[in-house]
Amino acid sequence: MGDKKPNQRVASLDNPRNIGEALKGAKLGEFWEYRVGDYRIIASIEDGALRILVVKIGNRREVYR
Repeated sequence: MGDKKPNQRVASLDNPRNIGEALKGAKLGEFWEYRVGDYRIIASIEDGALRILVVKIGNRREVYR
């Protein structure tokens, strides 16, 4: 998986919850976080449509702002 872009890594998974972490709190509670080096992928998983919506990709210092 080393040559794939971060969002392609998440999109290619059979079950994206296996490596992600559910976020908590009022603003982020519906999203999942994926760590790729210094970057974080914030995603929304829609099971019924078999779709992953990547909401934001950014450096871990800035992605939660």
